[in-house]
Amino acid sequence: MRLAVTAAAVTIAAVMLALFCTAADGLGSAATLAISSGTGTVCGVLADAAPRSIQCARGTRPAFSIPPSVSFDSVSGGRDFLCGLKTGGDALFCWDASNASSTDLPQKRVYKGPPALTNLTVGEDQIAAVDRNGTAIQWWRGDGSFPPSGVNGSYQSLTSGRGFSCAIHANNTVQCWGRRGTEIQRDFLNMSMASIVAGDSHVCGLNTTGFLLCRGNNSFGQSDAPSGPAFEFSSLALGESQSCAVRQSNGTVVCWGGDGGGSGSYSPVNTTAFVFVVAGDNLTCGLTTSNFSVVCWGTNRSNPAVTTLQLPRILPGICTADQGSCKCNTFPDSASLCSGSGVICNPCPVPSPPPPPPAPPSPPAPPSRKTSKGWLVFAIVGSVGTFAGVCTIVYWLWRRVCRNKKVYNSVQPTISAAGNGGANAAATSGAGAGASTLSGPFISPSGSRSRIFRRQGSRVMRRQRSGPSSFKDRAEEFTFAELDAATKSFSWETKIGAGSFGTVYKGKLSDGREVAIKRSESGPRTKKFQEKESAFQSELAFLSRLHHKHLVGLVGYCEEEEERLLVYEYMKNGALYDHLHSKESTSTVLNSWKMRIKVLLDAARGIEYLHNYAVPPIIHRDIKSSNILLDGNCVARVSDFGLSLMEPESDDGHHSARAAGTVGYMDPEYYGLHHLTVKSDVYGLGVVMLEVLTGKRAIFKDGEDGEPTSVVDYAVPSIVAGAVARVLDSRVSPPGAQEAEAVELVAYTAVHCVSLEGKERPFMADVVANLESALALCEDSHGSISSASISLASVD
Repeated sequence: MRLAVTAAAVTIAAVMLALFCTAADGLGSAATLAISSGTGTVCGVLADAAPRSIQCARGTRPAFSIPPSVSFDSVSGGRDFLCGLKTGGDALFCWDASNASSTDLPQKRVYKGPPALTNLTVGEDQIAAVDRNGTAIQWWRGDGSFPPSGVNGSYQSLTSGRGFSCAIHANNTVQCWGRRGTEIQRDFLNMSMASIVAGDSHVCGLNTTGFLLCRGNNSFGQSDAPSGPAFEFSSLALGESQSCAVRQSNGTVVCWGGDGGGSGSYSPVNTTAFVFVVAGDNLTCGLTTSNFSVVCWGTNRSNPAVTTLQLPRILPGICTADQGSCKCNTFPDSASLCSGSGVICNPCPVPSPPPPPPAPPSPPAPPSRKTSKGWLVFAIVGSVGTFAGVCTIVYWLWRRVCRNKKVYNSVQPTISAAGNGGANAAATSGAGAGASTLSGPFISPSGSRSRIFRRQGSRVMRRQRSGPSSFKDRAEEFTFAELDAATKSFSWETKIGAGSFGTVYKGKLSDGREVAIKRSESGPRTKKFQEKESAFQSELAFLSRLHHKHLVGLVGYCEEEEERLLVYEYMKNGALYDHLHSKESTSTVLNSWKMRIKVLLDAARGIEYLHNYAVPPIIHRDIKSSNILLDGNCVARVSDFGLSLMEPESDDGHHSARAAGTVGYMDPEYYGLHHLTVKSDVYGLGVVMLEVLTGKRAIFKDGEDGEPTSVVDYAVPSIVAGAVARVLDSRVSPPGAQEAEAVELVAYTAVHCVSLEGKERPFMADVVANLESALALCEDSHGSISSASISLASVD
């Protein structure tokens, strides 16, 4: 299968993360400690106790017990109530905590099994849990916007916020329900996640490569997650205006958002180490590793008001009866903590970073002057002779073998002929006179026997490689106050998207210019991300020296204390992704095949500029439809250079780099083998071309219960079989005769771009040539274009 390497790698990463990531949330997820957000009531499952009952506390007041006196697995908090899951999962109890002065919390049994439940989560007023077999999610209470009969499927990391519940499907995509579920789910489109945690109106989580991402409301900076290395965090807690996380390395807590002024991350409890943290409204609490006591703090950054609650020792994890289910042994002394009726599974260790390369050996002592001169003369003469001999052999082999060798692409589609007389006759010799389909593997869309792909790489790809890149005037430097005013203090209504480096806002400068402002999600100065280049420095360095009509232009930047911002030209018509996949009616911008091909050509020209004319060449690494933006004149431009790298000057022209990008668009060779070349961008553009042709997302589902499918696996078989029309976007009128030939050419070009091996893909210059031919067919400015004018590189 074409994406088998990618899918396997994502699955392995997700499983690994699921084993060691602990998550606790703003309103409720499965944990042994919870907060009722509206009342500040903190409740936990007791350690060293039989039965494992629940005790609660508020502020500095003494702890109190709540009935019934049975064993509980976990507890979760909502706005004015809390719920607990009985050991074994066969019963679910809830308590009304709305009376903040009372310690008498009225109880109610909400559920009695079977089936047994797990992963209890409570939102503002909804209760959700997964059946213990992991085949369905059920809801209770709520406002009627949640599925009344539940949702079937395999899910993990169930979490709830105000008016929504979200979970991660078995394919690592985020799915949400409730009146605000669509809004949250949209923020996680095309993201492959391993764990998520909900706050009041935002969600954070770790993706399958271990990096922390936050989406949703950011009015207090609660979604401005700190950047850092993969697998840095083990526990997350999200409240209304603040988010916190526990560092894997030492258990200390870092928070971001909150009130009291300031930006970036901070440490509210200094060096105290925690097992995990939970949050509710404006209160965050953590369970200390030293004695399993509960410490809480507020959201005021300058004065978080840290308090130790008068609760007994709380379980550091959910007790499980089956020790064999623990993948990485058990938590120290967990049998005693669970009172002999279960154990707590120990989190699995995070992946270790690769060891540093060994130091180079010390150079040998220099030989004597007389010996050195003699060997030097011998080496020079021998090298010249050897070089001459090698050149002679190579030239002979080239004359005898390579000059007459025909190189074809691995994709060999059967293409319907369009009545090209002599060409057809030649191609169908030996076939029946009435044959209408050409079965020869090297037929162009116009029916000629000449190859679809003609090798041009050596001629085109190296053109102007030695020349300078285009430079623009130095980017403007803005103050943070200017950009804060331009975005109304980065208000929620000015947010228009997010990139690899931060959140993007629409702004209006004091001189009236409309701009897009990307604000860093980091706290203290951005850490190195890939090969000692942070996303901020990468974009600033690349865009400051590049200028092309099909690249989003950089207007300026801001480096002020902890703030890192980039200012771009504003793209009035938004992202190609939104025009293709909006739930509203068909985009008026992309309502014709001519316009769709023109947008693809614009994007290809921008990428070609990066590969061919930048010195050194640049590999974008995140080509996708959401990074192709349309300006006010519907000219497409490539954006987001936060992951870009310079092409290495080695002979094979590839990086051995850790995979980064977006699932569905990532080159399988790069994802699986960490082999990054300019052909990785070609793969991404090939996926975008298939998106444009089919109207399908890079990864999509047919129906609510359909299995996730890549657009590559969906479209390529039909295209190769000559049935392009079968997969075309039905929202666009069927192409006419000339357009049909153009659409076929784009389709076959896309098939070659998504070849599994990079060497089988064309260069960008040749992709541009084919898209130019396709657009000319649509415009009918030169009549029918013969196959001889269609040129696309084949293999290296």
